[in-house]
Amino acid sequence: MRAVVAQAEQAAEARDLSGIMEFVSADYRDEQGYGTVELKQYLRGYLIAHQSVHLLLKVNSVGFPYRDMAQVGLTLGALGRESGAATAFDVAADVYDVELELRLEGTEWRVTRARWRPASEG
Repeated sequence: MRAVVAQAEQAAEARDLSGIMEFVSADYRDEQGYGTVELKQYLRGYLIAHQSVHLLLKVNSVGFPYRDMAQVGLTLGALGRESGAATAFDVAADVYDVELELRLEGTEWRVTRARWRPASEG
């Protein structure tokens, strides 16, 4: 499961939207009401707004309540250099606590649900 998270991280840092979406189930839903279409639009906007993306991930927990279901808790630090930034110090940085639910679809793990909150909210 950690390898799946690392592969998704690599796709995000490469700003590869289709590569990121390969890790998302067609049944994806989150508490913001996003499905795959809305998530893809959100990510596209983020990647357009940030000409570079650097992530720091700490996997806090991995559980398998069922053979074909995984739950992953992680802390995500995201640092992005905004497009059109005047200097290298024009960056956006955020830290989130993230909970993912993944389902085994064929031979691939795909995210079916995600929940994230700024880490400062506890």
